[in-house]
Amino acid sequence: MFGETTYALYSDTYRTYLDWHHKSCRMTIFLRFLRYALYLALAGVLLGAIALGVTYWLIAPGLPSVEVLKDVRLQVPLRVKSADDKLVATFGETKRTPVSISAVPDQLKHAFLAAEDADFYTHRGIDLGGISRAVWLTVSTGSKHVAGGSTITQQVARMFFLSSEVSYTRKISEIFLAFRIESALSKDEILELYLNKSFFGHRSYGVVAAAEFYYGKTLDQLSLAECAMLASIPKFPSTGNPLSRPQRALERRGYVLGRMLENRFIDEAAFEAANREPDLARAHEAPVEVDAPYFAELIRREALDRLGNNALTDGYVVRTTLDSVRQEAATRAVRDGLMAYDRRHGYRGAEAQVELAADASSAQLEEALADYRPLAGLVPGIVSAVERQSATVRLADGQDVVLDVKGLEWARPYISEDRRGAAPKAASDVLKRGDVIRLSRDAEGAWTLAQVPAAEAAIVALDPQDGAVVSLVGGYSFQRSKFNRATQSARQPGSSFKPFLYSAAFDRGFTPASVLNDAPVQFPDPSRPDGVWTPMNDDGSFQGPIRLREALVKSVNLVSVRLLDAIGVRYAREYITRFGFTPDQIPENLSMALGTAAVAPLAMARGYAAFANGGHLVDPYLVREIADRDGNIVYRALPPTVCTDCTNEPVQAPPAAATSAIAALNPIGSANAAAGVAPPPAPRVLDARNAYLVTSLMRDVVKRGTGRGAMVLERNDLAGKTGSTNDHRDAWFSGFNASLAVSCWVGFDDFSSLGRGEFGAKAALPIWVDYMRVALDGVEERAFDMPPGIARVRIDPGSGMLAGAGEGGILEVMKSEDATRLAAMPPPIEEQSGAQREAYDVF
Repeated sequence: MFGETTYALYSDTYRTYLDWHHKSCRMTIFLRFLRYALYLALAGVLLGAIALGVTYWLIAPGLPSVEVLKDVRLQVPLRVKSADDKLVATFGETKRTPVSISAVPDQLKHAFLAAEDADFYTHRGIDLGGISRAVWLTVSTGSKHVAGGSTITQQVARMFFLSSEVSYTRKISEIFLAFRIESALSKDEILELYLNKSFFGHRSYGVVAAAEFYYGKTLDQLSLAECAMLASIPKFPSTGNPLSRPQRALERRGYVLGRMLENRFIDEAAFEAANREPDLARAHEAPVEVDAPYFAELIRREALDRLGNNALTDGYVVRTTLDSVRQEAATRAVRDGLMAYDRRHGYRGAEAQVELAADASSAQLEEALADYRPLAGLVPGIVSAVERQSATVRLADGQDVVLDVKGLEWARPYISEDRRGAAPKAASDVLKRGDVIRLSRDAEGAWTLAQVPAAEAAIVALDPQDGAVVSLVGGYSFQRSKFNRATQSARQPGSSFKPFLYSAAFDRGFTPASVLNDAPVQFPDPSRPDGVWTPMNDDGSFQGPIRLREALVKSVNLVSVRLLDAIGVRYAREYITRFGFTPDQIPENLSMALGTAAVAPLAMARGYAAFANGGHLVDPYLVREIADRDGNIVYRALPPTVCTDCTNEPVQAPPAAATSAIAALNPIGSANAAAGVAPPPAPRVLDARNAYLVTSLMRDVVKRGTGRGAMVLERNDLAGKTGSTNDHRDAWFSGFNASLAVSCWVGFDDFSSLGRGEFGAKAALPIWVDYMRVALDGVEERAFDMPPGIARVRIDPGSGMLAGAGEGGILEVMKSEDATRLAAMPPPIEEQSGAQREAYDVF
């Protein structure tokens, strides 16, 4: 019994020992494993630290300094503004308007934080959880292209310093740069950089440009749903924006709104309301307020020439001389004038003919218009049905327009520039189903048939006191043709060139009363088959002896030829360069008298400005000042300006550098003008009396001559001259008052004839009148002051000699010395000899 008891006790003890031993062994193994694991962990940490240090040692020297972010200069386009601060154009590959973080609404900030980095304001530049997830996905999938893991700070690092290459090196560099950025900048500064730098598709960079492009709104006008949509775009700017992939964009917007709710940026009610809101995104281009593309292109080219490639990216603001109201009037006058000319010569037919099935659907009709865009207010459409008294036209927007016969009545068939067919009696006489046509609205808003004019026109208006270009239109449509006829063309001015010749003659002793013979004349010309040149008047008639005043009023060609022959071609050619023309623009023969020079409307306006301002040559300029992105003035124009108080100014030849109106287009000078500095005086190139005499003649051209159509303006301070060339290839009217010098040209680019009867008074003058009606609205009439040294005398209208006492006659003006010389000439009638000197007064 005792033995059994002892054995049992021993057995229990032994089992207890064994249990303890086993547990001890297991504990030892566990402790040993734990020790080894700790050693391995420490070794891993040490190796990781060493690896991280080596990586930093290898990569850090090549990382850029983040200090540049403290004064970063984002690409901002060049903006061109009118004199009254309206936007004319923006130029640059990117659309961006930087915004301060303080001007960004909270709901827009929250939308971006929810979409990209909800913990942005709490982390130190990286999101360890996000990086861990990205690492795990990379390891598990074996792909480097794993989305997520980048904080806003890391994205800023990538935007400014790194390429889009997908690599581990770039990712590690991004992390290191993020730490540096967090140390150098505040959270608000980082977020501001992100919001201004992010790409939103369609050349839009930054939230301001994106809001303007997609919604046409400023940031404070955006709804919650629109904020969420904008925040959803940077992840997929090209394929996930609301224009390229609307459905995908809506899904992304819903995701962003959900994240905003999840992060308590919005409540449930706001979430539901925003989620239900339809997306109304569409393309909103820059809100251009002034239609002046030809003018704007001149600014763009000059900015590039003067400022280099940075001109379009450094945020310069160019404030120009353009008057927005007058520019709008110029654009409308040119378009209306060309449309009127085009209608006078008939309908040339549809732009295209499309074979339409009898049951063509609306989609097929609209597809037929896919390649046609509105042009200068003319809307494309396709004729879907034709009846006797009307036609139905489908527009690109799906609208159906009914044209009645009244809207077609002008459309007599074009045969040639001189011939048209019969007037249409039914719609089917003009249109047929499938015709692609153009429509416009008349003054009452009714739709009418239209066509894009084949002819072109240009108009330029200058301030004659300093050469500021206040209006410029270079053609019917910049979209159709970028060739600037106002500055780049070389057209014959015809009779509108005669005032320059008359000015040269008045400098050689001729007066407005001088009489020349309007009779047939021939000049040797070896270049012609018969060896002679026989100039003619436009109407083929002759008036015999005629005074120069009447010869200009009636635009008599043969008098101009005889006048040029009398003063000499060489002298006249040299003299006319005083008006800013270059010698190579002026022919070296008698044809100069008929206006065979090669000039642009700008050059003509500049020349006429010398008459308007009393004899000074001004340099056309386009830019008043240029400001940098911070508003600092980096250039201010200081154009030579007419000095109204100066006396005894010597007449001088224009500077060589200023002899070309085109060369004078230097809106950005080499030296800046400080505010308040007086401009240099414009050089006097004509005797003030000479300018007054020629102006006096051109006032009569407007009052009772070829330019009398301008009298519809009911003003007495207008002067000008019409111009037409052989076969009516060019039509001109150039004119002025003391406030504006304006030149208008009409013609075909291929030098075709405008058609019989299309003189300057018919084709160009109406455009000039329509422009001046608006341009001079509210401008008081200002008389052309008679300068000292002008005599008002009474002359015999037949002979041009001074009239005797009691013999009647008419009043004429001329230089005092010419009047004295005329009085001393032998009288044609002996009985008048004693009274000749009493027939004039000197002022």
